Amino acid sequence: MTAWTTASIPDQSGRRVIITGASSGIGETAAAALAARGAEVVLAVRDQRRGDATRKRILARHPDARLSVSLLDMADLSSVRAFADRMLGESGSGGQVDVLLNNAGLGMQAARAVTVDGFERQFGTNHLGHFALTGLLMPALLKAPAPRVVAISSIAHRRGRIDFTDLQGERGYNGSKAYSQSKLANLMFALELDRRARAAHSRLVSVAAHPGIAATGFVAAIGMPRVMVTAVNLGIGVFGQDAAQGALPGLYAATMPDVIGGEFWGPDGFLEIRGAPKSGRISAHALDRAVWQRLWTISEQLTGVTYPALGS
Repeated sequence: MTAWTTASIPDQSGRRVIITGASSGIGETAAAALAARGAEVVLAVRDQRRGDATRKRILARHPDARLSVSLLDMADLSSVRAFADRMLGESGSGGQVDVLLNNAGLGMQAARAVTVDGFERQFGTNHLGHFALTGLLMPALLKAPAPRVVAISSIAHRRGRIDFTDLQGERGYNGSKAYSQSKLANLMFALELDRRARAAHSRLVSVAAHPGIAATGFVAAIGMPRVMVTAVNLGIGVFGQDAAQGALPGLYAATMPDVIGGEFWGPDGFLEIRGAPKSGRISAHALDRAVWQRLWTISEQLTGVTYPALGS
């Protein structure tokens, strides 16, 4: 593939995009790129002040950008429901959503913590929150002529396993294991949503992407000593890429006409750590449909969200 940049994004005029975790890093980069190409972008953020600051930064570069800020805490299902209700009730857009970019997420957490609803924090935030949000927004997505859901996963899915005997890490918590499980869950959710959409002959496209190894600020959030944070970030700077480059696979997956459901877009370089977007490799263990379906059923039970019919 020739070099693909944000300048390659097709015109997005008339499209409404929701980006979770849009106040910094990949989310902010994606929001700026899509707004610059004409999309109406909803910055779904946990902190109003940070969201307003992000909106101001983007408008400074793109004065004509159509941006709004709306509170959304992926670690709180009541916040997820309130956000979805607001989006569905906005009469100006007819409640339509063209693209849902499920980007928000926690990096690896060293110590076990729980969400407002009592779920292990990485699984609850990275997977369950987005599972619930997507289901609740499905009526708005199905109003769009070509709706698309993009799940931001990670190359960490390769070492992940869905531990149905201890999903919440209550019996023996390991931060790296919990993170990898949550990223595998993101990918499996995207694949099962695609399978269901195809079975229903739906217009909906469900696709996943990952940023490779990108400097997004997640290392500082892990809670490591400062000297270790500095060392890890130095390594990312040498072997990985910045947030702007890391955002490209997700942007490609969200906008390009050649994207099909069930793909997994990532960088095209060595081990998919860095580079231009390409349709990448999904680990064999992530293709177990029985696990997809079991995870889906359990996610419905845990969140209380049941998806509507996907047919169109």
